Amino acid sequence: MRILKKKKLKTIQLSNKLIFLFGPTSVGKTKLLTDICKDRFSVVNADSIQVYRGLDIGSAKVSAEVMKKVPHYLIDILPPTEQFTVADFIKKADEAIVDIYNRGRIPIISGGTAFYFKHFLYGLSEAPPTDEKVRADIEKEIKSNGIESIYQILKEVDFTSYQRINPNDSYRIQRAVEVYRTCGKPLSSFSVPKTPRNNMDPLIIGLYRDNEEMAKRLKLRVNLMLQEGLLDEIKTLIREGADASWPGMQGIGYKEFFEAMKTGEQSSSQILERIVLNSKHYAKRQYTFFKSFENVNWMDAKDDEKIKILIENYLSK
Repeated sequence: MRILKKKKLKTIQLSNKLIFLFGPTSVGKTKLLTDICKDRFSVVNADSIQVYRGLDIGSAKVSAEVMKKVPHYLIDILPPTEQFTVADFIKKADEAIVDIYNRGRIPIISGGTAFYFKHFLYGLSEAPPTDEKVRADIEKEIKSNGIESIYQILKEVDFTSYQRINPNDSYRIQRAVEVYRTCGKPLSSFSVPKTPRNNMDPLIIGLYRDNEEMAKRLKLRVNLMLQEGLLDEIKTLIREGADASWPGMQGIGYKEFFEAMKTGEQSSSQILERIVLNSKHYAKRQYTFFKSFENVNWMDAKDDEKIKILIENYLSK
């Protein structure tokens, strides 16, 4: 949802309520939002792929019908050729939240990109700013040798970041190597602030389901993506010039097709199986990261009433 009318921004105050709602793909965030978060709430999207226009089915983007019921921000705000950094998310989310407050509504930050939540709450590390020349040199290396070569360099210079960063996350790999080449220190050596920004004190809700149920839901979700036209969406993107280097193509549901094109694999069933497998692995990483957060209210996604009571008790304080 685009903000059509700009209003005078105000500072986020401690008394303003803010809700974090996170969990992996297919856990049931959208259903929860439409069932119990209507009327008073607006959503700030915290999914790194749903920010891109044209990436609807593979990113499991909420429908226009859902957005009519619950207003959403930071969806369809960029072409998939542009990078959307954590710093970009913080800036845009801050603007969205102030607009939501000005409209007399309560913001819910919802999605599955863990670093968005962490850095929105605590801010960015004190690592040096981007060095355009160093970044350009790294991009040249990637074009010549592939992202795998830079990932191996990261392993040598910053093993901690190497372990934390997914091998398909080209932006964060580049950024970590860039920081090391800029200042001679690993990115992991720069600490993240320990106290929340702007005196934020959000209600943090983490959704979960048991492993067997999640596996079934993920497989069902991928099959539904196929029925909704995922293959046609991929073909359209390719006709528009999409390739594996586009930031938007790094997401699960898209990267598998470009990997298959690289290897010459043609079976759509095998590609879909890989999407399911990658989704399962990603869900495990999401849970691991989210469990590092403090004061998380872990809730079974099926317990709508308990979640509703939790929200009402928070808002009544």
